[in-house]
Amino acid sequence: MSVPEIGYRLRQKVAGQAQQIGLGTARGVPRPDLARRGRLWIAPNPDVDPAPYRAAAERVLSGRLRVFGMDIDQGPVPEWNRDPKSGRLAPLGFGKHLNYRDAALVGDIKYLWEPNRHLHLVTLAQAYRLSGDLRYALGVRRLLDSWFAQCPYLHGPNWTSSLELGIRLINWSLVWQLLGGADASVFADSEGRRFRHAWLSSVFRHLHFIAGHFSRFSSANNHLIGEAAGLYIGATTWPHWHRTGVWREQARKILLREALRQNAPDGVNREQAIAYQQFVLDFLLLSGRAARAHGEPFPDAYWRRLESMLGFIAALLDTGGHMPMIGDADDGFVVALAPDSGFCPYRSLLATGAVLFGRPDFKCKSRAFDDKSRWLLGRDGEDAYARLPSVAGTATRAFPEGGYWVLGKDLDAATEIRLVVDAGPLGYERIAAHGHADALAFTLSIGGNEFLIDPGTYAYHTEREWRDYFRGTGAHNTVRVDGADQSVPGGPFMWMRHARAACREWRPGEYMDVFVGRHDGYSRLEDPVGHERRIVLDKAEERIEVTDTLTCARGHTVERCWHFAEGVAVRGGRDGEIEASCGEIRVRFVPGEAVELALYRGSETPRFGWVSRRFDVKIPTTTAVWRSAIAGATRLTARLLIERQGVRP
Repeated sequence: MSVPEIGYRLRQKVAGQAQQIGLGTARGVPRPDLARRGRLWIAPNPDVDPAPYRAAAERVLSGRLRVFGMDIDQGPVPEWNRDPKSGRLAPLGFGKHLNYRDAALVGDIKYLWEPNRHLHLVTLAQAYRLSGDLRYALGVRRLLDSWFAQCPYLHGPNWTSSLELGIRLINWSLVWQLLGGADASVFADSEGRRFRHAWLSSVFRHLHFIAGHFSRFSSANNHLIGEAAGLYIGATTWPHWHRTGVWREQARKILLREALRQNAPDGVNREQAIAYQQFVLDFLLLSGRAARAHGEPFPDAYWRRLESMLGFIAALLDTGGHMPMIGDADDGFVVALAPDSGFCPYRSLLATGAVLFGRPDFKCKSRAFDDKSRWLLGRDGEDAYARLPSVAGTATRAFPEGGYWVLGKDLDAATEIRLVVDAGPLGYERIAAHGHADALAFTLSIGGNEFLIDPGTYAYHTEREWRDYFRGTGAHNTVRVDGADQSVPGGPFMWMRHARAACREWRPGEYMDVFVGRHDGYSRLEDPVGHERRIVLDKAEERIEVTDTLTCARGHTVERCWHFAEGVAVRGGRDGEIEASCGEIRVRFVPGEAVELALYRGSETPRFGWVSRRFDVKIPTTTAVWRSAIAGATRLTARLLIERQGVRP
């Protein structure tokens, strides 16, 4: 932690102590001027089927929610400060002094916070908008009234994180618009007017809190963008106080700056985590839509960066709709506008982007205009999508600033081979909070079928050993030396020493793609080890050659890890060969030297053979490990031979 950051955190602590006794807070809320109205930034009457929205809303009314991988029953009145996973009730102490990372105190904070983001309240508002059934609007009132009663200003776990307040404000904005704004029927009687007053008072306090508690220094990552998005959208939706103009401009400046700072010109979010790419994109996209509706559109540079971010998503998404799970993922979403259980956030973003930027290639990758895009762009957006041609082929395959390269054949066709290799930074800034020790790892899909995968994330604040495994080098398709990670962890969201990776050669061609990269993560060892990886895709032969060159002076144990998707059948053969099959496609992994082969499935000692598709959920899959003992500089080779049945390459 830098000296300026230490000073900042000390000042924040003093400010928190002052706020605890009522100084600098918003205990008194100015009277709102309801004549000043925000403008709709969501399409109020999209062409969607009401049935799934009403079914989802009925589940919400009955208290049934799905939180990550867990179905919960909140009952008619939720306990907003209770972690549904552990059952622990968090204390209502002063929020900024509450240690929300202490599981003994609050339980699993991710599970506690998730329902408090109020994405499910939007479902009720959507059902009301589509059906006119007042039960859904009254359900919103009942749930929010209980939240106001249980979550008093500045107290408890729901007044600790500005990001959580920002996400809640964005969803409140959607609910407010869908119910009908300040003149909504749910506010018509005296009880409704009381509810509106309580809601607006909480809105003001949310805005005031965020404006005074922006993430800074090592915390100024996606949190800062989310906080600014919440403040901007909140101040735009509810311009009922004089201070909202100041807050809106403050948030606008942050969004314009951080959109360019936190996302490289080639479109890669600097967190080096694909799930956060979509998370940040939603914050920026929704803020941009609100700005246009308000009559102050963001500059072209902002929108060009968003288009580049979508281009990166398009390049990594395979023809089966699979996205490599690079870096951290916590199943975090800003909004949930589509009730479809098969909703794909990446394809949805590309559908929206196809219209916003007139991109036929985005349309091709999106496959269809989804309900989330309908709520954001309306019937005019759907008509524009229909008029766009659908053109296959992603132009960009190299993202040198972000550190990703795509080797491939027949990309976006049924016969495609898509290999995504990582040679980028560990993560964002010094702590690299959401990065994984995955230098020179790659994923492989063939014909839309995943073969080699990044196994995901699984855990954050709890289960530290699993947290370290899933973000460690051994959980990625790369080389591990002496059982050590390439980078040195310093905590669940911190890396003390970063492996530096770089591309040495990139040569795409009609018949062959060549990538060469190197990292220095093992230079810290007593006998320093350098690792260079060369990957060649021979398109005519449908063969991949992987050459790992290790430079050192003494002996080391080297592991080459191959993590297979759970739908792939894997078996070992003679001389360390591996055969991986999925449908009519088979890949033979042939080592170029003597190896010790071990196959793991759901193993805890050692930890291998797991995949986590959802936060806090892990299931067994197969990991194959080739172990070699080396002495001095060594070159290790592998040939991946692709064989198809019934499919002409």
